[in-house]
Amino acid sequence: MSDIPLSYLFTSLAFLILLSAFFSSAETGMMSLNRYRLRHLVKQKHRGAMRASKLLDSPDRLIGVILIGNNFVNILASAIATMIALRTMGDAGVAVATAVLTMVILIFAEVTPKTVAAIKPEQVAFPASFILSPLLKILYPFVWVVNTICNGLLRILGFNAAAKVSDHLSSEELRTIVHEAGALIPRRNQSMLLSILDLDTVTVEDIMIPRNEIVGIDVDEDIHTILNTISQSPHTRIPLYQEELNNVVGIVHVRQILPLIHAKNPTKEEFLALTREPYFVPESTPLNTQLLNFQKRKHWMALVVDEYGDIQGLTTLEDILEEIVGDMAEEQDHENEDIHPQEDGSFFIDGTTTVRDINKALAWSLPIDGPKTLNGLMTETLEEIPQFNVCLKMGEYHLETLQIRDNFIKTVRLRRIQLSVDEVH
Repeated sequence: MSDIPLSYLFTSLAFLILLSAFFSSAETGMMSLNRYRLRHLVKQKHRGAMRASKLLDSPDRLIGVILIGNNFVNILASAIATMIALRTMGDAGVAVATAVLTMVILIFAEVTPKTVAAIKPEQVAFPASFILSPLLKILYPFVWVVNTICNGLLRILGFNAAAKVSDHLSSEELRTIVHEAGALIPRRNQSMLLSILDLDTVTVEDIMIPRNEIVGIDVDEDIHTILNTISQSPHTRIPLYQEELNNVVGIVHVRQILPLIHAKNPTKEEFLALTREPYFVPESTPLNTQLLNFQKRKHWMALVVDEYGDIQGLTTLEDILEEIVGDMAEEQDHENEDIHPQEDGSFFIDGTTTVRDINKALAWSLPIDGPKTLNGLMTETLEEIPQFNVCLKMGEYHLETLQIRDNFIKTVRLRRIQLSVDEVH
């Protein structure tokens, strides 16, 4: 082979380095493809994506054909570089050729093409699939032999080469993706998506209207009194009870009894005929489950009961939807009506306000794994119902009672304080 011109040898060496760069970039590009975007492009009938997806269905074969090709061209390049060195510099040129070729391959056939492929995987992988697909068919016998031997070694070492790694996202991973989407997803849409992911961790107890705020009607009242109360109520659905709230006998929808309100001689029997059976749900029901239950049962309101069957509160479909999309438009004028900012940076907050509402309104992180209301949070921390106004510190928050009435903390001054370095650590 000593009669081969040096120009041919240099040209062949350059071509082999280009091939090595191709195989290196193809490997990184194929493995760096976003699997979820790839599936989307496959559904859109993108040809390059379809070929790449088919190759990735058998990653051992794909890696096999790439490494066979890459090692073949690198070894052949090394042989040609040795021939050039012997003919130009003699025996001393072998060491020089080894060092120079190593640097050339690292720079031009490894680091640079792999970096480009990692930055632009689709632009590299999709064109590369045009070559890799037929090459895999041509070299399949060699790939099969290599994979058979490698899979046997893996089984000896206790690895199952046939097992596929699950690429399903957990809710926490999906939450991270939504957070990091940036401008790709508008901020309000991000908030809605995160709220949907939180539905399985929030229960109806967290969002229910507490029992003491439920507006109900005693059916033992006179029919005219009942109709007058309903006509003046701001609510569209009202629970009906007998003697006490734990004895709910039905739910009435204002729209259904409008004809009765305007009738001359309405009767209680006509009124009761228009009521609907009450719907009860446990207080521990997750919101995602309750949302499906509302849809399945065609209900808009449910009474929340504890383990003893006593009514603890009331929740509606609108309450769950507000957890996803935020406060409804018609209620925006009353947003945060229980939270009053002060000039010194503190807030006057009603004791019945839920801790979750405070955290959402002020972007704070008061503990929500215990009591649901601010009053409950303070009394649990104090381990008693205060008889006089008191102050307490809860992490980075300073709480001060302003009004205590009927064994209930009515109003609290709440402010966030700056922690010292020692307290942070």
